[in-house]
Order: sequence, then C-alpha cells, then structure tokens
Amino acid sequence: MESIATHIDDLSKKTMSQKLGAVSAEGRTYSYWRRRIMLSIMAGYAAFYLVRQNFTMAIPYLQSELGYSKAEIGIIISTGAILYGLGKGITGLLGDRSNARYFMSAGLLGSAIVSFCLGFSSAWWMLLVLYTINMCFQSMGWPPCAKLLTHWFSPKEIGTKWALWNTSHQIGAAAVVIISPYIMSAYGWRYVFFVPGVFCACFALFLLNRLRDSPESLGLPSIEAHHGLVEAHAVDDGKLTTKEIFYQVVGNKLVWYMCGANFFVYIVRMFVMTWAPTFLSEFKGSSLKQAGWQTAMFDITGMFGGLIAGYLSDKLFEGRRGRVGFLYMVVLSLSILFLWKAPIDQKWQHFLGMMLIGFLVTGPQILVGVAAADFASKKAAGAASGLTGTVGYFGTAVTGVGVGLVVDNSGWDSAFACITVCALLSAFFFALTWNHRAKVLDKQN
Repeated sequence: MESIATHIDDLSKKTMSQKLGAVSAEGRTYSYWRRRIMLSIMAGYAAFYLVRQNFTMAIPYLQSELGYSKAEIGIIISTGAILYGLGKGITGLLGDRSNARYFMSAGLLGSAIVSFCLGFSSAWWMLLVLYTINMCFQSMGWPPCAKLLTHWFSPKEIGTKWALWNTSHQIGAAAVVIISPYIMSAYGWRYVFFVPGVFCACFALFLLNRLRDSPESLGLPSIEAHHGLVEAHAVDDGKLTTKEIFYQVVGNKLVWYMCGANFFVYIVRMFVMTWAPTFLSEFKGSSLKQAGWQTAMFDITGMFGGLIAGYLSDKLFEGRRGRVGFLYMVVLSLSILFLWKAPIDQKWQHFLGMMLIGFLVTGPQILVGVAAADFASKKAAGAASGLTGTVGYFGTAVTGVGVGLVVDNSGWDSAFACITVCALLSAFFFALTWNHRAKVLDKQN
C-alpha cells in the first residue's frame, strides 16, 4: 500500500510539474508575442505619420512657390480629413472582421505609393485628389491597432499599453517635423514626399512579417483567460457579425459621448499639428526650423502626457477614463491661452506653450479610443474607435478650412479664441462619463 501511495504521489507531482511547465511555456510565448506586437504596431503607426504629416511641412512652399492661399490649402486638408474620418468608420467595421496583419500592411503600402506621387504634383486639383486618396489609406492604420491592443492586452492594463502604443504618433510626427526642413533645404520640397514614400513602402513588408492577428491565431488562450479575469472561462471566441458590431457601437450612448469629446479634442490637436509651422512663423516670428523644433516639442512631450494619462486612468481612477480626460482638457484650455498671449520675442514661452499643449492634448486623445473600446467590448473595439475617429476627423475638417478662413478674414487671435472654447467643450463630454468604465472591471469588484 505504501508503494502504491508513493507511486500515486510521484504521478501527481509529475502531472503538476507538466502543468506548471506548460503554463510557464505559455507565459514565455505570450510575453514574446506581446512585446513583438507592441513594438511592431508602434513602429508601423509611426511610419503612417511619415507619409501623412509631410504634407503639413510642405504647406509654406505650397503657398510661396505654387501660390495657393490658406483657404485653398484648408479645403484640401478638410476634404482629406472628412474622407479619413469616414474611412475610419468603415475600416473600423471591416477591421473587426479582418486580419489586422494584412489590413494594416496594405494601408501603409497604399499610403506610401500615393505620397510618392504627391511629390510630382503642382496643380491644386491633383493635390486635392492625391491627398484625399492618401487619407483613405491612412484610415486603415488605427482600427487594426485598436483590435490588436484589445486582443493582446487586458482591460486592467489597456490604458497604459494604449498610451505606450500612442507614442508612435509623436515619434512619427516628431521625425517628420525635425527631418523635413533639412530634406527640403537640401533637395527641395518635393523630396519631403519622395523620401518617406520609399521608406514606408519597404516598411510595409516588414510590418507584414511581424504582426499576428490574435493570441488565438497562434494557438494561445484569449487575453482574458491568460490574465484570469472573472469571465475568463466564459469567453466567447466567436466573431460578431457586421450588423451586431454596428448596433453594439451605434446604440451605445457612452461611445457617443466619447465621439463628442473627440470632435473637440481633434479640433485642438489638428489645429496645432496642421497649422503650427505656419502660425509660429507668421504669428510668433519663428523661422521654419525654429517652428519645426517647437512643433517637435509638442510631439515629444505628448508622449509623456499620454503615458501618464493612461497610467492614471488604469491605476488611480481604476479604468474611469473620463475623469482624466476632463482634468487634462481644463488645464489644456489654460495652456492654449498662455501660448496665445505669449510675446513675439519670448521664444522660450513659445517652446513652453507648445510643450504644455502637446502634453495635455495627447492624453485625452488616447483615452477617447480606450474608453470607446471599454464601453463597446473588444469584439467591437475597431468599430468603436473608428466611429470616434470618424467624428474626430469631422473636427479636423473644421480645423482645416475653418482655420484657413478665420485667419484670412479675422487673424490668428480669433482662431486661438475658438480653440480655447473647443478645449472646454471637450472637457464637458468627458465629464459625462465620469463614473463609467469597462463592464469586466465592474464584474471583478
């Protein structure tokens, strides 16, 4: 009997050892792929910005060499923004039903090719057509990233991880505004379209190699099961139909509150991203290179502002993104006022103003997407973030032609006054979700 008991005990220990070994192997595999996916989507989305923000840097040359007014350029930007926004809504629905690996790679490749073609264009109508096509391809970048983030990272950490991924915006945009003036001064403004276009076409192939759609596609358990969340054993791995995704997103008032917040966040954000080189040179007396560095500081500090916002929403406010968004936008309105009233000869104040605005606008821009994904569930994350993006880029459309017309007719003071009000309106919409968070977090408590 003693020998039988000893044998059973040995078998139990062996079985337990095998289980622990399997769990350990699963953990190592999960850890590797999470790092790989995060680094890949960060680099990939930064590359999208290389063939988006290059147009912004070319604006002064489009005015001086081709003779286009701010209103004419604004029409190009607004048209592209509308199609980009509509595209995010459509690609969000498609992205939730598609393989994110192929979807994102195809979008970057298409954008790179169109950007290269922009370098050969001079006619206003051709710039309009190519820029809007480019923005359609650009709309294929965000939804697959939202899908990958929600499938590879749990609701308990998604705010921080989303913020980490979001630094790709600033990395890509900062690279463009720093490097572009040197490319244009050495080779001419058309090369600001050629160089990023060639680079991103090659990078799309790299992205295709690195990405994978979900843990389940690699034979791994879902992120909920891996992290041991309450409903882990009840995780439904089936996909929602396009109709189910549509109604789950469109019928959710909390998602619409995030749409309202994003509309005004994007007016502020794109005002700076699109017009900063122009208003800093015209309104604040900076050279183009100084304006490039000042705009780069907007992007660099934005990385830290986003990371802190994500961390605060996860840890301090336990998934309640609206509270962080509200606080950020109120302080942002004061920072806009500071830059607006900074004297022309005080360049350090211009730098500081751009740094503060970058730090404060990035956090809410991130949290809109996180909150929308929280409210809609991971199966509709691409569609939810796509819808908020669609409404947000209606804000960009307002910024493009609206700022051009306001400045041409009333000056930069009027433009800054409008932007300050928009920051406060965004804070209002964030406040409407003050006590809300992902349902899975409520079930855990």
